[in-house]
Amino acid sequence: MGGKILSGKYIKFFTYLTVIVLINAVGITLFARIDLTENKIYSISKASQKVVSTLSEPLTINVFFTKNLPEEYSIYANQYFNYHFYDVSPEEGDISKKARENQELAKNYGIFPIQIQVVEKDEIKFKRAYMGLVLIHGDIIEKIPTITSIEGLEYSLTTAIQKLNNKISALLNLQEKIHVKLFLSSSMEIVAPYMRLKKLSQLPGKIENIIQKLNAKNYGKLEFEHLDPTKDESLEGVSKKYNLLNLKWPALSKGKIQPGKGVSGLVMEYGNKAITIQLIRVIKLPLIGTHYEIVDMNNMEEIINKNIESLIDINEDLGYLADHGTLNAAGASPRGSADQQNAITNFRTLVSQNYTLKNITLKDGTIPDSLNCLVIARPTETFSDYELFQIDQFLMRGKSLALFMDAFNEVMPTNQQGAMFGSNQGPQFVPLNTGLGKLLEHYGMRMKKSFVMDENCYKQILPKQFGGGEKPIYFAPLIKNKHINHDLEFMRNIKGLITVKISPLELNKKRITENGLKTHRLLASSNKSWEMKGQINLNPMFIQPPQSSEDRQSLPLAYILEGEFPSYFAGKPLPEKTSVEKESESKKESPEEKSIEESEIDLSKIEGEGEVLSRGKPGKIFVIASSEMLKDNILDKVGRNPNTMFILNIIDFLNNRDDIAIMRSKEQRFNPLNDAAAGTKAFVKSFNIVGLPVLVVLCGFLVWFQRHSRMKRIKMIFQK
Repeated sequence: MGGKILSGKYIKFFTYLTVIVLINAVGITLFARIDLTENKIYSISKASQKVVSTLSEPLTINVFFTKNLPEEYSIYANQYFNYHFYDVSPEEGDISKKARENQELAKNYGIFPIQIQVVEKDEIKFKRAYMGLVLIHGDIIEKIPTITSIEGLEYSLTTAIQKLNNKISALLNLQEKIHVKLFLSSSMEIVAPYMRLKKLSQLPGKIENIIQKLNAKNYGKLEFEHLDPTKDESLEGVSKKYNLLNLKWPALSKGKIQPGKGVSGLVMEYGNKAITIQLIRVIKLPLIGTHYEIVDMNNMEEIINKNIESLIDINEDLGYLADHGTLNAAGASPRGSADQQNAITNFRTLVSQNYTLKNITLKDGTIPDSLNCLVIARPTETFSDYELFQIDQFLMRGKSLALFMDAFNEVMPTNQQGAMFGSNQGPQFVPLNTGLGKLLEHYGMRMKKSFVMDENCYKQILPKQFGGGEKPIYFAPLIKNKHINHDLEFMRNIKGLITVKISPLELNKKRITENGLKTHRLLASSNKSWEMKGQINLNPMFIQPPQSSEDRQSLPLAYILEGEFPSYFAGKPLPEKTSVEKESESKKESPEEKSIEESEIDLSKIEGEGEVLSRGKPGKIFVIASSEMLKDNILDKVGRNPNTMFILNIIDFLNNRDDIAIMRSKEQRFNPLNDAAAGTKAFVKSFNIVGLPVLVVLCGFLVWFQRHSRMKRIKMIFQK
C-alpha cells in the first residue's frame, strides 16, 4: 500500500516537472508580453519591428553597454539580425585579458569611455565606463558612441538601422524592375533647331548611357525603354496620363515646316508609383517671348538616382528655400546678436540626422521632382508669378509644403540695432506681402495681419533689482493640452507647446469644400487670448489684456491641409520670367543655340499642353504663422522638448514617414496636469485634509460593526 502511494507521488512529481519544462519551451519559442504604460515606452514601436523584420543582408550590432535593448529588437528580427555583447570593464582596477581586448575593439570602432557618477556604499564616486554601440551592415558602419540615457534610444537605433538597411536592402527587395520610359516624338526633330533644341535627337542615347551606368550601382534593377509617340499613336493617351509636355505647331517658316505635334518627357515607374521628369522647360520671357531649353544632362544622373530613392521610399532629401530673404539654415553669422536671434542651426542639425537639407533657389533654378517636401521659412521678398508657379506646380505633383510664415517684418531702428525692451523706440512691424498669401487664399486659407496675445503665456522671472516676481509675455502663448489636436497619431503625445510672435489663421470653409480638401487644426490659443492689430507694440510694459471677455477667444494657430489642390494658374497663361531670371537663363545658352535667329520662326504659334497641372495629385500643406518656431531659442539641440518633437514630427508626416514620427513622440514625457477651477482645487485640498481621515474612521467603524455582529451571531448559535 505504501509503495503505491510513493509511486503515485513520483508520477505526480514527474508530471509536474514535464509540464514546467514544456511551459518554458513554449515561452522560449512563443514570445508574448504586455506593456501597461500609456505610451508603450518599454516596447519597440511598429516602425522598429518593420525595419528589423525586412533585413535582406546581415546586420550586426556590437554592444559596449547593455544586453537588454538589442534583445528586444532580435525578437522581431529575421535571420539576418545579430548582436554581440562585449564585457568592457572600467579601466580602474584589475581587468581580464578578454576585457582589455574588448576595450581595444571598442576604441577601433570609435567608442571611448566616458565619466559617469555612481553611488557605492553611501559614497558618490566617478568612474569611466563604455556606453555605446556599433552597427555593421556589409561594409558600412554606423555608431552611437555615447548612450547616457535610454530616452530616445529606440529612435536613434531604429533610424540608424533604417539608414543602413535602405542603402543596401531596398533594391534587393524589389519584386520587379524600375521602368524608365523616355517619351520623345521623332516629329520634333524638324522643329527642334528653331526652338534652340539642336541636341534633342541626342537625348535617347545619352539617357540610355546614364541608365546603363546607374544599373551597375543598383543591382540591375533599371529597365530603359524609348517610346516614340509619332510611330505609335496609342501612346498619346499614355502621355496625358503622365502629364508629359505635348507640343503642337501649325505650318511654320513659310511652309518649310509642316503642321505637327510631339511629346517629350521621362517617366520612372515602379508598382503604382510614377514620377515624371520634364526634359524640356518652357519659359515665357518678357519681350523675347517663349523660350525652350533641354534639362542639363550633367545633372541627369543625380536626378534619376534621387528619383529612384523616392520611388522605393528611401528619399532623404528635404528641400529648403534658400532665397527670398528666408532664415539662414546654414547657421548664424558672426555679425551680431540680431543674426544669433534668427539662427536655426538646431533645426538644421536635428533634421540632418534623417534628411539631407537641399538648398533651393527659385530665382535661378527649379524645385527638383525628387523632393517630397519643401520648407519655406520666413520669406521677406516678393515672389514673382513665375516663382509662385514653381511652388504651385510642385504641390500639384503630389508633394508637400511646410510654410513657416510671418505676417510682419520686424525692422529695428538703425540707431538701436538689437534693442527691444527698455528703449524709447522699439522695432517697427511692417506687414509682409510676399505673394504666397494669394496662393494660400486660393487653396482656402488666410493668414491674418495681427499677433495673438494670451493670458496663458510664458512668465518672465524678473531680477530682484527690478522688483522680482513674474512678468507675463503675452506674445508668447502657452498651448495647453486641451487646445492641441490629438486626432493625428503623431500628435497624441504632444501635450504642451510654446509659441512666439504668432498670427492667427483663418479658413475659407466654402472654398475648402469646393476644393474637396481635408483640414486638421493642430493648435489653438486659449479662451483668454486676443488679437493685437494695427499699431503693433510688443513691449510687455505697454500690453494690457482687454477688459471685456467678448474681445477674447480661442484662435487657430496651425493647420494641415490635405487633398487634391486646384492650381492657382489653371486656365491662365504661363507666367513670364523676370529680367533677372532671364539673364541667368541666357548665360546657360551656348553660342551654337543662339546661332538661329528668332525671326526665322514665330514660336508663339506652337501650342502646348501639360505645361500647367490644373489639379494636383494628393498633397499636403502645413501652415503656421510664426518663423520663431524654428529658431534656436525654441528648439533644443538634443531634440527632446515638445516643441522640437512637434516640428520634427511635422517634417516626417509631410515626407510620408508617419511611423517614424509616432515612434519619436511616444517617449515624450511632458505630461502637465489638467487645469482645474478654483472651486475644484479647494474641494480636492479639503478632501485630502479632512475627507480622507474621516473615511478611515468610517471604515474602522464599519469593520468593528461587522466583527461585533459576527460575534453576536456566534454567541447566539452556541446559546441554542
